[in-house]
Amino acid sequence: MIRSVCVFCGSNAGNDPRFADAAREFGALLAKEGIALVYGGGHVGLMGIIADAVLANGGKAIGVIPRALWDREVGHRGLTELHIVETMHERKALMASVADAFVALPGGLGTLEEIFEVWTWAQLGIHAKPLGFLDVAGFYAPLLEHLDRSVDAGFIRVQYRAMAIVDTDPVTLLDRLIRR
Repeated sequence: MIRSVCVFCGSNAGNDPRFADAAREFGALLAKEGIALVYGGGHVGLMGIIADAVLANGGKAIGVIPRALWDREVGHRGLTELHIVETMHERKALMASVADAFVALPGGLGTLEEIFEVWTWAQLGIHAKPLGFLDVAGFYAPLLEHLDRSVDAGFIRVQYRAMAIVDTDPVTLLDRLIRR
């Protein structure tokens, strides 16, 4: 049963308004389904948009932020629950332990690093939690194509590539994560 989803996404909103729209839609969906958001604790970019959407729709938003980022005043001050930790490693470990599933929305290096780390953990058998990509406006299509080439080249096993659930629709993605 999925009671919480850790969402990795941009600390910027990106240049395409569809990214922000998708974050709002996914946040509202989580709240509607009674699924808590676990995320990096920021109030900026897609991070802030999804948290605000969860909260505006009566949901629970759990933030985990390193003290250095909180001190720079990028932390969200209106969350249901906020954990201030000392390091990025502590942040990722706590988010992973609290979440029942993981989703990457559009984002930059941090988003990629976080989703790939939990994907690697799943490959290694450290957890068996589902993970997915919300492929907004084809944002992740080139990356996923590269991963498919990595399978063809013998660097990623088919079963590990198949761990990542990819969809363009938030409702369908969440449903596929739940049914996995």
